[in-house]
Formats: sequence, structure tokens, C-alpha cells
Amino acid sequence: MAYESLRDFVAKLEAAGELKRIPVEVDPVLEITEVADREMKSPGGGKALLFEKCKGSNFPLLINAYGSPKRMAMALGVSDVEDIARELEGLLKAKPPTSIKEAISLLGTALELRHAKPKVVERGAWSVERDDIDLSALPIQKCWPQDAGRFITLPLVITRDPDTGTRNVGCYRMQVIDGRTTFLHWQLQKTGARHWRRYVELKRRMPVAVALGGDPVYAFASTAPLPDGIDEMMFAGFLRKKSVPMVKCQTNDLEVPADCDFVLEGSVDPEEKPEMEGMFGDHTGYYSLPEPYPKFHVERITHRRDAIYPGTIVGVPPMEDFYIGAASVRIFLPVFQMNFPEIVDMALPAEGVFHNLVFVSIKKQFPYHAMKVMHGLWGMGQMMFTKIIVVVDADVNVQNTSEVLFRLCANIDPERDILFTKGPADVLDHAAPVLGLGSKIGIDATHKISGEANTRTWPPPIKMDEAVKRKVADLLRKLSF
Repeated sequence: MAYESLRDFVAKLEAAGELKRIPVEVDPVLEITEVADREMKSPGGGKALLFEKCKGSNFPLLINAYGSPKRMAMALGVSDVEDIARELEGLLKAKPPTSIKEAISLLGTALELRHAKPKVVERGAWSVERDDIDLSALPIQKCWPQDAGRFITLPLVITRDPDTGTRNVGCYRMQVIDGRTTFLHWQLQKTGARHWRRYVELKRRMPVAVALGGDPVYAFASTAPLPDGIDEMMFAGFLRKKSVPMVKCQTNDLEVPADCDFVLEGSVDPEEKPEMEGMFGDHTGYYSLPEPYPKFHVERITHRRDAIYPGTIVGVPPMEDFYIGAASVRIFLPVFQMNFPEIVDMALPAEGVFHNLVFVSIKKQFPYHAMKVMHGLWGMGQMMFTKIIVVVDADVNVQNTSEVLFRLCANIDPERDILFTKGPADVLDHAAPVLGLGSKIGIDATHKISGEANTRTWPPPIKMDEAVKRKVADLLRKLSF
């Protein structure tokens, strides 16, 4: 299901009882954060919040729109995120047809993909162009007391590879410097940073477009762990079952979604030396310290007449971003299973703030199988940032942290079952001794089998006889217990 606009999504949220309107004036400086943080930490993630009167701005602000399993599914136009995972799994397993029946089935699959490719249209939904080019008109948040300023927190930062022309859409925070300048916080491992480094080599001014709002699937796609070179707008089209309409910018050759709420057009000067950006209260639950990043010079601002500004906050979990990350894990689990068929399930607990802690259950088949899985996962895209991987047996529900911790405590000998290694680290990880490089730990919490060193006879886990369980269940029903 595709939404025609962010306002269309707001209407659907309200109809479903998933939205609270805040009709009184609230300051984007700290106050919106405090209200949103309380809501995000309420049972089940609370409700989406629409701040109708933001101090200093005429635009309303939407926050916590993705902050529950239900709203996350609504943003993606499905009743359950697992529906998308099953569809992706079917596509990955598709094989050349060997019969008419299979051919018809695959034709249906192909038709489902017919809307994946973005299409260029003549006009966008924005009808107001701001001649003053002043970012202060937007209700941009200062989230936490020691933040270096106001930050755009949910942007679609659009760039192109200068050599291949491949588009990238990333969600990189943007600290506002003045009314027409921001920083672009694309971390060194991100595709946007790679594009920028190439423009610096070519000594060419780098065009950048930033879109805000539109169909909520766009922001999700910009955070998805897609391989470098795969267009996030094509993935968005696949998710919404409808091509993303794209409009060419007025000041450069980039394209932006035609239904978004705000568009910032501009560029990065390759000759301009990066300056210190931050601090910023980050998803780690701590402030990320100042580091040098390039400046984005805004040359044009347009917006819809009925524009809604999309925002979010990050900090001590659980936050809205936990539900976005959890949805990514569910959707891309078939991709991991395609590379590692032994994987049964994966979970990223909220306490791990995305990739710090990963639980994996596997169908163990040979000695040290868990270590093979650890090394493989560390080599897959953003999994390179994972600090702790805990591997358990197939019968463990990794969505239940208590169950995983029980197996971890019961099944490991620290000397035998803990693996230390080094590799790339999230640049936001303040605990890493060197920026972008840190150590990692893998814990094999599986049952040990013959062939694994220093292993005595492994005892069976305590389980009640199935016949007795059925008999007692019948008895309790008769007793109305």
C-alpha cells in the first residue's frame, strides 16, 4: 500500500487510534524531546505524536510515527512486517520454471516487481518556494541539552556516484549552522561519504538534495542495510507496490520524491575543509563527540502548502529507532539465511542499540559451527559493527532475552567458548579505543558436541514427557484451572 503523502499517513494513524495530537505550543528546543521520550518509553512504544503548534514555526511536527510494531507495519503498508520477509524469501528462492504452472507463478512474482523502478514525473507536490532560503522556518529540533545545536534527524540525503551515476539515499543527521548551511554527518563507512571522497578527488562541487516527509516508506528505505549500489528508491517501490514518483531538482541533476513535504537543494564544496560537527545525543545513549564533517550549502528550499515536518530522537533505549531496526532484521532475515542456511532466527535487543548485541539461533551441524557463523556475520555489511554475537541452538527463542541469557550462562566455559577479534567499529561508539576500529566478542552458547575441545559428555536439558504434558493439560481444563 502506498501513501499519497505524509499527511495521508497521519490520517491513517489517527483512524487506527495510533496518533495523539498536541494542540498547545511546544518548543522544538528540548521540550519536544521530553514529551516524545516519555511517549516512546511507555508500554508498547506509545502513540505517534503530532505537534500542531511548534514554537517559532508554522509547520506541525510528526514524531514516533514508526515507534511500535503496529505503526511500523502501517508505515510499510502491511498488517505484519513478516509478510514482506516472506515475499522477499519467495523472490530469493525463485528458480527457472520447469512447467506451465511454475511459469504462471513466476509471472505473478515478476508483476509484483513491475513497480519497483522509480519513474520520473513532471511536477512535484511542493508549490511554495522560499526565496529567503532560511532553515529557521522549519521546526528543527535541538534534542538534548549538550547538543551543539539544532539537528535535522530524519532526512533523505540524496547523492550520486560521480563515476557510475548510481543514486544513494541515506539518513544522515544534519546539524544546522545557520539559515542556509548545515553539516552532513555521513560516517566514513557510509555510501554518501564514499561519494563525497570521490568528488574531492575529482575537485568537483558535489550536488546534494535532501527530502523530508512523503510516503513513510522512504525514510525506512534510507535506513535499510542495502548493499552499496542498490537504489533505496527502488527498494521503496518494491515495498509500497508502486513506483516512487521522482522529480528533477531545479538547481542540479538529482531527483527527489515528488510527494515529499520539503526539498532542500544544494551542494558540498570539495575545496572547503570539514569542520567540527557535534556533540549530539546519539542512539548509543551517550553524546557522540565532535568530529570533522563537510558543510552542505542550501541553495533552494521548497515545500508543500500542507507540509508536515518529520522528526525523531535517539538516546537511551527503547526509542523509535528500535522498531525501525527490528523491522529491518525481520525483512532481511531471508538474505542472511540465503548466505547461512543454518540460521533459524536473529534478534537485536533494544539494549544493544542496533548492532552492539546480536542473538543468533542455528541448526548446529558440526564442531565449532557457531564460530563459522560469527565470522560470516561480521563480514556482512553493517554487521561489521556488531560488538557482541551470541549464538544459541535452534530450540532457543532469540526474541526472548531471558531465554538467551539462561543458555548463555548454562552452556559456556569462558576460556573455550569466547572468541575475541578486531574489526571496523561504528564511529559513534565512544568505547572503541580508536575511531572506527574496535574489538569484538563472539560467544558460543550452543550445546557442545563431539570434536569440540575440552568437552565432557554433554547432559540433556530437562524436559517433561509430552504424553504427561497432554494428560495434565486435559486435567487442568476439566478443573477449569
